Amino acid sequence: MPAITPCLWFDGNAEDAAKFYQTVFADMTIDNIVRAPSDNPSMAEGAVLVVEFTIAGQKFVGLNGGPQFRFTEAVSFQIDCDGQAEVDRYYDALSAVPEAEQCGWIKDRFGLSWQIVPRTLMRLLSDPDPDRARRASLAMMEMKRLDIAALERAAEGR
Repeated sequence: MPAITPCLWFDGNAEDAAKFYQTVFADMTIDNIVRAPSDNPSMAEGAVLVVEFTIAGQKFVGLNGGPQFRFTEAVSFQIDCDGQAEVDRYYDALSAVPEAEQCGWIKDRFGLSWQIVPRTLMRLLSDPDPDRARRASLAMMEMKRLDIAALERAAEGR
């Protein structure tokens, strides 16, 4: 089966982004850096053209494509978290645009969207009791940073 590698379009800061993600994700590696050749008309010779990196076993390519395109919420990366401490750690490390925060969705300083999702949320949203699932969903919609204890209280009707 062929590998699918997300290619992220950056405006000249793909290497900075990769180095930043290394500080956030313990299992992140920068695998390769490709520099522009001397005959590239849009980049100085030796400038970073592509950064290949891996986070949690998923390969990514960061392409320094220029200012033409920006990230949108149409694409985001979901981080499954074991508990509130992990939710808080990723939220604190990645969130850089407070006005974009909603329901665990955040934007980092490069404009890339992330979903910081506790595994408990998916369990609550798929609860066989539709009232519990609805209450958890309504509570989630009111949150910026997801609060596991508050989600559980809401599901229970407290």
